[in-house]
Amino acid sequence: MNSAWILDSPRLRLGYLPTPLVLLEQLSAQLGGPRIWLKRDDCTGLATGGNKTRKLEYLLAEARQSGADVVVTFGAVQSNHARQTAAACAVLGLPCHLVLSRRVRWQHPGYESSGNVLLDRLLGAEIHLSDRGQVADTAKALLSDLRAAGHRPYVIPAGGSNATGALGYVRCALELVQQSTALGFSLTQVMHASSSAGTQAGLVAGFAGLLQDRQGPDQRPVPQVHGINVYEPDPETLVANVHRLANQVLDEKLPGARVTNRDIHVDHRYFGQDYGIPTAETLEAIRLLARTEGVLLDPVYSGKGFSGLIDRVRLGEFHGTEDLVFIHTGGTASLGVYDAAFDAPRSGKL
Repeated sequence: MNSAWILDSPRLRLGYLPTPLVLLEQLSAQLGGPRIWLKRDDCTGLATGGNKTRKLEYLLAEARQSGADVVVTFGAVQSNHARQTAAACAVLGLPCHLVLSRRVRWQHPGYESSGNVLLDRLLGAEIHLSDRGQVADTAKALLSDLRAAGHRPYVIPAGGSNATGALGYVRCALELVQQSTALGFSLTQVMHASSSAGTQAGLVAGFAGLLQDRQGPDQRPVPQVHGINVYEPDPETLVANVHRLANQVLDEKLPGARVTNRDIHVDHRYFGQDYGIPTAETLEAIRLLARTEGVLLDPVYSGKGFSGLIDRVRLGEFHGTEDLVFIHTGGTASLGVYDAAFDAPRSGKL
């Protein structure tokens, strides 16, 4: 297994890595399907952790190499990526500007002041709230002002999802291969909540690159990565973004390796009404994991993704699979602004 192309990429150590891979014994028994393993990327550090920490290790290494003296990034108001970027910038002593858009149709009196937004402010970030249609103009004006003041801004896309950021989940793919081997199970199925494509693209590229040459004793299969779509109204847009990013990573780091659309699995069944609007099944999944394993999920990403895992196991879609890995991408800092959702009647499905 060739991992040098991953380990040689410039990186700053910001997270607590590798994160644990733990067996959910009680939940696995209750669902009666494969053994379910949880990759605890909610434990990466940086102000309650989450998956963006892995991406920021590579993005901010690039920022430092470029000589940037300020960071600008984007997200919805309750962006987990924005919060982790603010935390990483605090560690590195870099000023951080967050352009946050009113993207989510969720009503809560503390939506723009509590949860992740509170943490953003505690971490010292400067917040620029914008209506959805004004983000480009807000960003343009901000960058113009920063450059006019003599600054050298480094711009991170929403979710940290470009070819540089995706390297964080190439590294996670390597961790999963190593951890599953050490724990004695065959890694064949990986699932997570997918939104801005960087996490899924990194995993797909990582597994393809690590396991492209399976001659001799290492003949393990390339794991299937199942992205539960929580962001894109059109799932084909997410497929295209994952495909593009995964091949950008491979073109830059491992020429000759490629992925096709057949390697990209996006499940749109659990999307619900819109991004940021939890379904009844999302809320039940959060309750179930909390009460069987003492683990908290969030209502926007991991909770919606995990509801897909529960349903697919119950439907028998993983019949014959012995072990299933779910990547917990974090996000629990936003739970407080979704408190009223848990007062609604339960669906009774779980």
